[in-house]
Amino acid sequence: MTSIEFSTLVTRQAPSLRVYALRFTHDTDDANDLVQDTMLKAITYFNKFKDGTNLKGWLYTIMKNTFINNYRRFIKISSFVTKTDEISSQQLSYSAAHNQGENKFVMDDIKNALGNLQKEYYVPFTMYFEGYKYHEIADHLEIPIGTVKTRIHVARKMLKQDLKVYDNSSKKRLLQA
Repeated sequence: MTSIEFSTLVTRQAPSLRVYALRFTHDTDDANDLVQDTMLKAITYFNKFKDGTNLKGWLYTIMKNTFINNYRRFIKISSFVTKTDEISSQQLSYSAAHNQGENKFVMDDIKNALGNLQKEYYVPFTMYFEGYKYHEIADHLEIPIGTVKTRIHVARKMLKQDLKVYDNSSKKRLLQA
């Protein structure tokens, strides 16, 4: 059988292929594309077809495999590609909530600021921050409660100075500049 004869036989099957394709795609345009792909593959690989076998069954198999491969490709692509031009607020919220980049910088700055404190201010401040009461800190360090309060106050002022970039009024000034 020549390729022209084979092409003619395949072309005659187009109406029944179209009906079969509609069952897969449920869309006329997609069905026509699937039929066209099927016929192109059949004609391209006509030397794989054995005379005396069921042409219609062979074409249906090509169509089914083509549809499945296209569907898998579509699913794979659509799982990686955002199809909208804009990011939804839900996606943006998820991204912002799960992005730890800014938090890491803030925590590094806080650790550096705490590291800059002298030991006499660092210890009472961290103890107070951890939930100890003034009198417990005073007893542990064996210093008067007034000294504990003063040291915590001074530590707060020093931290506030080191971390002033995070102060709301500083942010407002930066935004206005």
